[in-house]
Amino acid sequence: MGNIVGIDIGTNRLKLVVSNGKKIKKVVSADMPENLVKEGEVVSLESMGEFLRETMKANRVSASDAAVVLHGERIYLKNVTLPIMTTPQLIYNLPFEFRDYITEELKDYMFDYAMESIHEEEGTMDMFAAAVPKEMVENYRTILRKAGLKMKKAAPMLSCYQGVLRQHEKLKDAPGDYCILDLGYTHTRMDVFHGVSYRTTNEIEIGTRGIITAIAEMMSVDEHIAHTYLMSNHQDCQNSDVCKNAYENMAVSLMRTMNFLRYSNPDASFEKIYLCGGGGSIDPLRAAIEESMDMEVHFAWDLFEDKGGLSPSEGAAFVLAAGILEDLKA
Repeated sequence: MGNIVGIDIGTNRLKLVVSNGKKIKKVVSADMPENLVKEGEVVSLESMGEFLRETMKANRVSASDAAVVLHGERIYLKNVTLPIMTTPQLIYNLPFEFRDYITEELKDYMFDYAMESIHEEEGTMDMFAAAVPKEMVENYRTILRKAGLKMKKAAPMLSCYQGVLRQHEKLKDAPGDYCILDLGYTHTRMDVFHGVSYRTTNEIEIGTRGIITAIAEMMSVDEHIAHTYLMSNHQDCQNSDVCKNAYENMAVSLMRTMNFLRYSNPDASFEKIYLCGGGGSIDPLRAAIEESMDMEVHFAWDLFEDKGGLSPSEGAAFVLAAGILEDLKA
């Protein structure tokens, strides 16, 4: 097997993880051109394909196959319980489980599932199901083709997380509820799992952009330079008062959301938080979150057996791009 690259196209950053099918060989990240991605979806396929090709060339990424993380508001995911049936019967019936969610034609969507458990006595089976627009998958295929890549796999981000959790022996079939906290640029996601089973998602309209804006104003630079300053901790800016205020705002919002989850799910035992996303590498932000939450805070990168030589904080941004490769390893 030749090299395969896991691709996570974010609003602000492109993340690549290159694997030879067994081990991570290289990771690459690059600033996204402004306004190329909106609401999770690529605006220009031509420009994105060219940017991906140039990023791979500049970083000497050699690969022929790719696995891409799917983002966007038109992706639907849900836990489904159905009577035990054959695979052809399931393929026929699964689209109807989404008819109350999808306002478009069902025929314009692709449907897939991951079996979680079969209950012979009850005659039922539990699965995690996904519905993705066919157009979205074809758009990603076009982007990859323009970059000289062939699509090997495409999956929503929650499926990537599940792939990671299944590979991690300590969480496999373990009781307890875990939160994967994705500290993004404009939004922060809290995805809750019970063992490896998906439970719920809460998205907060607050992210690292607030910290970057604060640095830009404090140091009189544009936001692109401010982002570089933040990630490199230029002049110890991460510990400035303006950044500490931004951390506190994020931590308070996350604490309120977690309190709501606890109130809405009184039987759930929220035990651990696993950090990922670009904000996960900012030490003072992580400390503020840990202080505000009554939960253990860990790095999601620690869930991987193969860490590619990266520290947990360095790997925080690459969790999805690496996660989509887990099921493809030889």
